[in-house]
Amino acid sequence: QVQLVESGGGLVQPGGSLRLSCAASGSIFRVYAMGWYRQAPGKQRELVAAITSAYNTNYADSVKGRFTISRDNAKNTVYLQMNRLKPEDTAVYYCNADIWGSLGTHNYWGQGTQVTVSS
Repeated sequence: QVQLVESGGGLVQPGGSLRLSCAASGSIFRVYAMGWYRQAPGKQRELVAAITSAYNTNYADSVKGRFTISRDNAKNTVYLQMNRLKPEDTAVYYCNADIWGSLGTHNYWGQGTQVTVSS
């Protein structure tokens, strides 16, 4: 069974930095696109950043220049480096990935990690 496990969330002051990690585990043949989404209270879940297996990236306009997505294919892990954090970045951040495993190719979500930006 494939799982995505996130880590790295927490409380940070405005202007600070956090690094999120998400590792895929289980019976995996290949991990395709990976990404980070977020959902703030009362709002819809939105794409923050995504990266293909060929390392092509795209970002939400609200995080361009502040967040960087990267991945380590050998570890089936995706990272989100978040700099110059703002209170409006407060949300639950979810990892997402398209994974080819023993049960075929499916889209998976992590359990979410809370990021709170507050003084």
